[in-house]
Amino acid sequence: MKKISVYLLLVTLIATLLPAQAGAFSGEVPLGSGSYSTVLPPGATNTQGTIYKTGNVSGPMPTNDWWSNLAWDTYSVAQYPHPLAVKNQSDGFRIFYPGSRITANSSCVCGWINDIHDFTVGHTAVATFPDAKVDGYSDWFVKANYQSGSNAMNVSYGHGSPYVYFNFAGGNPKLSFYTAPTVWSGSASTPVLGITMEGAHYGLFGANGSTWSGIGTKTLTNNGSSYFSVAVLPDNTQATLNKFAQYAYSHVTGTQVSYAFNAAASQVTTTYTYTTQAKQGSQTGTIFALYPHQWKNSSKALLPYTYNSVRGTMKAAEGTSFQTTMKFTGVLPTLPDKGSYNKTTLQQYVNEAEAETYTGTADTYWVGKRLGKLATLAPIADQVGDTVAATKFRNEIKSILQNWFKASDAAGNLKSQSVFYYNSNWGTVIGYPASYGSSEELNDHHFHYGYFIKAAAEVARVDKSWAQSWGPMVNLLIRDIANTNRGDSMFPFLRNFDPYAGHSWASGHARFGDGNNNESSSEGMNAWAGMVLWGQATGDAAVRDAGIALYTTEMNAINEYWFDVANTNRPASFTRSTASMVWGGKTVGDGTWWTGNPEEVHGINWLPFTSASLYLTHYPAYTNKNYNALVSENGGTNFDAWEDLIYMYRAISNPTEAKNFWNARGAALGAEAGNSKANAYHWIYNLDAMGNADPTITANTPLYAVFNKNGVKTYIAYNMTNSPITVTFSDGTVVNIPANSFNTGNGGGGGGGDTQAPSVPTNLASTKTSASVTLTWNASTDNVGVAGYDVYRGGALIGSSASTSYTDNGLAAGTAYSYTVRAKDAAGNVSAASAAHSVTTNAGSGQYVTADFTATVTKPTSSSEKITFKPTTAALYVDIHYTVNGAIQQNVRMINNNGTWEHTISGLSAGQTIELWFTYEKSGPQYDSPHYTYTH
Repeated sequence: MKKISVYLLLVTLIATLLPAQAGAFSGEVPLGSGSYSTVLPPGATNTQGTIYKTGNVSGPMPTNDWWSNLAWDTYSVAQYPHPLAVKNQSDGFRIFYPGSRITANSSCVCGWINDIHDFTVGHTAVATFPDAKVDGYSDWFVKANYQSGSNAMNVSYGHGSPYVYFNFAGGNPKLSFYTAPTVWSGSASTPVLGITMEGAHYGLFGANGSTWSGIGTKTLTNNGSSYFSVAVLPDNTQATLNKFAQYAYSHVTGTQVSYAFNAAASQVTTTYTYTTQAKQGSQTGTIFALYPHQWKNSSKALLPYTYNSVRGTMKAAEGTSFQTTMKFTGVLPTLPDKGSYNKTTLQQYVNEAEAETYTGTADTYWVGKRLGKLATLAPIADQVGDTVAATKFRNEIKSILQNWFKASDAAGNLKSQSVFYYNSNWGTVIGYPASYGSSEELNDHHFHYGYFIKAAAEVARVDKSWAQSWGPMVNLLIRDIANTNRGDSMFPFLRNFDPYAGHSWASGHARFGDGNNNESSSEGMNAWAGMVLWGQATGDAAVRDAGIALYTTEMNAINEYWFDVANTNRPASFTRSTASMVWGGKTVGDGTWWTGNPEEVHGINWLPFTSASLYLTHYPAYTNKNYNALVSENGGTNFDAWEDLIYMYRAISNPTEAKNFWNARGAALGAEAGNSKANAYHWIYNLDAMGNADPTITANTPLYAVFNKNGVKTYIAYNMTNSPITVTFSDGTVVNIPANSFNTGNGGGGGGGDTQAPSVPTNLASTKTSASVTLTWNASTDNVGVAGYDVYRGGALIGSSASTSYTDNGLAAGTAYSYTVRAKDAAGNVSAASAAHSVTTNAGSGQYVTADFTATVTKPTSSSEKITFKPTTAALYVDIHYTVNGAIQQNVRMINNNGTWEHTISGLSAGQTIELWFTYEKSGPQYDSPHYTYTH
């Protein structure tokens, strides 16, 4: 009987310890401790199976691009490779230059194709093609192939290119116009024509020896050309036509972007390279038009040509490449504990969040927002010294992520919920339940998965072993939205980010007459910030630097196209202070996908507010303008949605008013779903104390910010490594940062400042209970004055004290802990660590009580202990994990006895130490209890 019991125990132990194997169900692919499925989950809706592509295109298919509709539909809707607008049609390739035809009103800058288009390039031998397919693509160019038997027309076009390139088989170019164009250069016998159509000027470039027929009519045919190109011209002069003719036969065959992050200068350099093929002659390179976010950040010599676009003025240059250089202004894992807030009030807000139980929607977006909320709450709980709440927040993150990161259930079957599925046809990962078209249309992956990545980064900041186990699944999501490995056979390059436009796109299929769109630019930034923090926490410099490049580039694009902070890119008749949505063919400022409510129209490009949102503070004059516009559109400050976000935004331009709003309304308002009162209060009062982020000062570490309040600067940096580092700011300020913690400095605006650290705290001593340790130490000295002390447990910062004592609560009974203390001054200089002080809490009583459960240990015999676990909320399962005298960890599913879960440990000897903890289900999520130590 005893042998059978041991056998059953071993079977249970093995089942508990071992992860589900790759063969648990056909199609499960293990990654670290997690897995994904290559089989569609039961009841799930997949994306369409048809991809309109030729045999020249293989591997994962790009989606969420400006040209994506070409791959999704028989032809395409309108596409906007500015300065041109184009459309793939059954009769050929339609071309339009919005230019002077762009219109604007109070809430729209509109430049879409209308019925009076310029012309369509077709094929002399084919009236109607059966379809247009993707025949190739590069980073911002695409090729469309029209095929009817042996007759073919291949078209190459791209962002920023005034040219469109054609290759013909079985016929010649035939151009059909709405009205007969004016020919102002060339003749029937010359291969090149300069024409004007409805006020737009073009160069038409046939092959050497080709001729034209139909001049003076609505149809022009270029006879004798197997290759052909069109260029939209800035004017109708012969000199300009000659200049564009220089590159007209140098067809662009490839485009490639590369990013380089200079950590010492905190600078992102982006290189855009063109590959060309001379169809006649030997010319290389091309003429290209740069967007405002590019030419404002480039030293490239410019040509005297400009184009009007819905993004503002585009400026032309020539050659085979150009570069942009932009400052990376830093990302922090959380704001520091520098606020003017009341710590008791902040603790109350943490308590409110701790008492919440998530009952919201279970899809990737809304679960993501829950993860985002928890990720901001955990470090705030750390700062108020509430380790129990901080642990609970992080444990919920772990539980949610581990549930989603495992494709099989406990029985080894494919789950139908909380699962990621890989679609090999398109090369994408889809999370189920999906939402907002993230499965059928492949929409919004960067919005949804960005929350997952950023929450995982918060856990990785304090738990490297968890990151190592579950990190491969996090990296899978990163590869889906922002893969930078061109050799990756599973995912396309930069799915959600458009390297030439400088920002992300939301729609997977771009099946709109206005082109693709992106609404919540701030949620894109949240994704890239998550990559920065995840890469830094896990030591993956490639992921970190990719995140830095995307974050920096999109920040510049947001300031140009969503906010237009310099007021240089939009017509005066567009009177909105912000763009709520940016489309390929227009910019709108009066609505979102679901509402025209002013609070949400403005706030959709702010949320989620996190420490990575400091880019919003770089232009306080603009934020004041934007806030005042919101008040005007709303008819006053009686806000009926997203009050917390509005007050956080107001803190950028008027923190006093934001505090007044909060004091009047904070107790009554309900926080936006992805936010919390604790985070709002923490943000408002940190900005009140430190001012806004100053983008003119950089640092040689990626996790930094410099705040400026009336000329007084506060230097913030965070060290995610296990060793101290020294950070140098670009104004000369130098700060030393302890391992796994913040350091703050105040250089007074001129660099340098007080750089002398306090003396090391000495003579650590302690008193203890079974659940707490109270530390005391001798005061340090400083040349200016000691501002306080930081307390570390096991090398991790757990709290701060303004006095020479600190109490660490919520500890496990009978457990050894090691503490050190560092002194800090007002300038942010931090002393070296004190000598370590070790202390073991008193043995527990055998009963462990929390708000979520009561656990007891009783001794039924001299050689056994009975453990019971009574959850406050009924649990579907409870597992006990324990070690005896530090031996091999045991993991056993407890037995449910009318709601009280039980397990007996036998074979014990007097004096043996049992360390135990529990994993339990609570309304779906899984939680881990604290560790407890008991002496038998």
